[in-house]
Amino acid sequence: MRLEPEIWTAEVVYLGFGTPMLRGGLAVVGDHVAMTGGLEELQRAYPGAPVVHKGKALTPPVANAHTHLDLSRLPYFEGPYVGFIRHVLANGAGRGVEAARQGLEELRALGAGAFGDIVARDAVMDWLLGHSDLPGVAYREVIGPDPGKAHDVFAALKPQLLAWKKREGRVKVGLSPHATHTVSAPLFRLLVEFAALEGFPVQIHVAESPEESRYVRRAEGGFVEFMRQMKLPVWTPPGVSPVQYLADLGLLGPGVTLVHAVQVDEADVRVIAQAGCRVVSCPRSNRGLECGEFPWALYLKHGVEVALGTDSRGSSPDLDVRNEALHLWGKVDPRVLVRSATRGGYRVLGLQTPRITRGSALSQVQSW
Repeated sequence: MRLEPEIWTAEVVYLGFGTPMLRGGLAVVGDHVAMTGGLEELQRAYPGAPVVHKGKALTPPVANAHTHLDLSRLPYFEGPYVGFIRHVLANGAGRGVEAARQGLEELRALGAGAFGDIVARDAVMDWLLGHSDLPGVAYREVIGPDPGKAHDVFAALKPQLLAWKKREGRVKVGLSPHATHTVSAPLFRLLVEFAALEGFPVQIHVAESPEESRYVRRAEGGFVEFMRQMKLPVWTPPGVSPVQYLADLGLLGPGVTLVHAVQVDEADVRVIAQAGCRVVSCPRSNRGLECGEFPWALYLKHGVEVALGTDSRGSSPDLDVRNEALHLWGKVDPRVLVRSATRGGYRVLGLQTPRITRGSALSQVQSW
């Protein structure tokens, strides 16, 4: 074991609390952190200690706040979002426990500290609750666009959710009404009200693509053709943005996390902020599926907590949430990106953020 002190630094050093530091560092002795602080302060405390540059960032373990682990065997896809939906349906046979196991193993190998997963199959939920050694939230996905079947869908799901909740351990159970275009208004209300009453956290995909916005506003575009091909009801459009649609239904609140939220304007972001919702951005997936650029400046202006997720292996090259941040390095303040990949993710998942302090093991320090 090397006992001579070193000072580790990076472009951004974040301890899991406070403000990420641009000229910060860690004094390291052996396998532990001996001191944290500004680089000059550390050099005064440890004169002569070599300064070791560790790359872009030094942080606690990152949190991947949004993925679909059971799509880990899905071939990678780039192209329009509606094409991706068809791609998922065409490769549905590969979904299930083995794919989720593969995804969880990848997260573990990457050193992720926590995860949020959208679960489409009961068997995957059972497996995660019984086998995951990583903390996180498994959000049971619900799809039901037919308003006439809303009560039947909810009645079938409710006892299963309550049974899963009794089995919570390192993994908590959440609920994910899939999206504005795949869940009817009556089913949305039933699910979100139930989640609030029983304490289930919620994630909803919203305002992900231009096609979704066209469908919600005017019932136009690729979603109309897709819904008809799938023999699903095409609704009378509410004529507002996807975010405003959820707000008008009374669905937004502190227990609800919105995923993607790319196709928004300032009025939408103001609604999100006033409701106390958090947001998860998946930059590489949004790029590959032609969804547009996430408006970081708007969210920062209105004080919305933003976390980072990878989405699935079907639309992202890997499950490393650090690569989501590095994809935007130089375009967005790196301190914002580092906080989103760590504290933002843990806060979305309702978990305590790991902290780097004097005495912390170096195994709990990630170098990007």
